[in-house]
Amino acid sequence: MAIVTLTTDFGKSDYYAALIKGALLGCSESIQLVDITHDIPTFDIVQGAFVLGNTFRAFPEGSIHLLSVNNYDGNLAFIALEREGHYFVGPDNGVFSLIFDNPGNEVYRLPYDAGDPFPMKTVCCHAVEHIMAGKPLNEIGLPAGDVEQRIALQPVISESQIRGIVIHVDQYENAITNIGKQLFEKVGKGRKFSIQFRRNEPIRKVNNIYHEVPVGEPLAFFNSSGFLEIAVNMGKASSLLGLQLDDMVQVDFY
Repeated sequence: MAIVTLTTDFGKSDYYAALIKGALLGCSESIQLVDITHDIPTFDIVQGAFVLGNTFRAFPEGSIHLLSVNNYDGNLAFIALEREGHYFVGPDNGVFSLIFDNPGNEVYRLPYDAGDPFPMKTVCCHAVEHIMAGKPLNEIGLPAGDVEQRIALQPVISESQIRGIVIHVDQYENAITNIGKQLFEKVGKGRKFSIQFRRNEPIRKVNNIYHEVPVGEPLAFFNSSGFLEIAVNMGKASSLLGLQLDDMVQVDFY
């Protein structure tokens, strides 16, 4: 049984996600469909890449990951690729370059009917059937050549400072930054530090879990994805601390 995941910006109130899922089950009943999320903010490929990029490795190798976010930005095209033993199918809009530093050369463009009002459904069925049949990926379509590239914003570093941004606010309003643990340790070299954001009091300690501080108190820790996260124990950091997407978070070492 093939595992097929879906990550989309379709939402839950419309029929688009159900349309794709019904078509997939019509192609083969031996499919285990897993909804990663359909609540990616509309057209936001950065959030789509963040969610799938931090999720797919939890699934068994051989899983097929369907990504549908902002499919229709200009030149419509769909691609398929294999990375780290997983298969990926989605739009050629740069989203995969945000998941992988280099999507690589073995990327294939998927055919579709230009007159189809909802081609993602047909593209997904074709790709899943091909992969489930054990056919080589290089037979799924023509080589894609140069695919769309997007550059993810990286922290700015100096000898004693890291300046990053909030890249994701989760359901609990925890603010996740693009400052990774390895970078923090490399620049910090064991020194004391202060984490500054907005006009709030700096945080001068990295905790391990939320409950190491009293209820209602802010804290910082490295989450399961290895990124620096700012939270409030049993509270909403985004609302209480005024942290929003793209806000700067600065770490000063001394």
